[in-house]
Amino acid sequence: MSERVKTVLPESEIPRHWYNINADLPEPMAPVLHPGTFEPVGPDDLAPLFPMAVIEQEMSTEREIQIPEPVRDAYRQWRPSPLYRARRLEKALGTPARIYYKYEGVSPAGSHKPNTAIPQAFYNKAEGVKRITTETGAGQWGSSLALAGAMFDLAIEVFMVKVSFNQKPYRRAFMESFGATCIASPSNTTEAGRAVLADHPDATGSLGIAISEAVELAAQREDTKYALGSVLNHVLLHQTVAGLETMRQLEMVDDYPDKVIGCTGGGSNFAGIAFPFLGERLRGGPATEFIAVEPASCPTLTKGRFAYDWGDTGHLTPLTKMHTLGSGFMPPGFHAGGLRYHGMAPQISHLTELGYIHPRAYGQLECFAAGLEFARAEGIIPAPEANHAVKATIDEAVACRESGESKALLFNLCGHGHFDMQAYTDYLAGNLKEEQASAAEQSMALSGLPGV
Repeated sequence: MSERVKTVLPESEIPRHWYNINADLPEPMAPVLHPGTFEPVGPDDLAPLFPMAVIEQEMSTEREIQIPEPVRDAYRQWRPSPLYRARRLEKALGTPARIYYKYEGVSPAGSHKPNTAIPQAFYNKAEGVKRITTETGAGQWGSSLALAGAMFDLAIEVFMVKVSFNQKPYRRAFMESFGATCIASPSNTTEAGRAVLADHPDATGSLGIAISEAVELAAQREDTKYALGSVLNHVLLHQTVAGLETMRQLEMVDDYPDKVIGCTGGGSNFAGIAFPFLGERLRGGPATEFIAVEPASCPTLTKGRFAYDWGDTGHLTPLTKMHTLGSGFMPPGFHAGGLRYHGMAPQISHLTELGYIHPRAYGQLECFAAGLEFARAEGIIPAPEANHAVKATIDEAVACRESGESKALLFNLCGHGHFDMQAYTDYLAGNLKEEQASAAEQSMALSGLPGV
């Protein structure tokens, strides 16, 4: 089947373990610090927010962590997801590159986010939790946790960044259809939200603010925990189910990636596709290149500082060493709402500092142009976040055309854009503008980093 387009796996080949890159790091990561004492945190410090099974995964250095059977059973609704060879795009670009994309938009929520929402809901339910609070940017994480809450009979309360809350009403309706409550952030529901509104009544919000609101509510009740859709180790761990499937699928077509590409906001979908391959490289395998792509208007990896910072605007969360623009940074209202976070996953930040991950940044107009070029060739309209990975992949494919090299390019098409058609309407009408964060705003936010 030399002209195969789609490579699929049977349900029996859903991975039985997640891959933990902490086992293969050439240098250990900096410890997580308590926000009050600046001392390393222990499991008891995290217990008000997360179930103990999740805390153990967050701190684990075991290479393989077993996926519980109830989680694998829930995964069967959409996993294994297909791996596509982008033959029509290759032809349109006239490139000798071999382009592959793992399509996570086949999940019920339309993105990769259920890969971690399902296990987090499972572990909370097993510990007797009744309610979970969370934040969401574009709404894909909130949608996924709403779905998981319905599967495991948990009440879900979502603080959605206000600019996305207004841009994406159907995402809000999706969450509410599964029984979740969705609140525009910053809100008057919490002290953290009221404090922001007092200073900035017209604030469009940020993931950092929404996290503060969700954490504040979770800490107030014994029956409530908090769940995060990106950034933390256990979230990136759960996402590796996608990369592990991809490794098996590429074996079936006798290929291996020269470059692995993913968009990065907090880091979960990039880690999901890249970490299994990066682990092989760390263990002496092929010298694959890893490209993390972010929006130019929220350039965490390319312009942020590698330093300790809070994960939220209200400074309620532990401090992690990561690439950050400062916890007070409020990104402009560009359409890739899932990438509007001031920080980057500590694991990705650490590996970037060590030289294993190469970041780049693009503006939203060139990303939407790339997304439409992809859609017209492949028949799938990507989410605005995924367009960043599409843009980088097209650039790499064009470079192969110019050099005559036939490299294997793999990217994670982390979600579809069916709830984002207003953004495409604005782009096609010429109404979409570049959103720029001023250097002064970035400098001011970085000046507020903790003195650690």
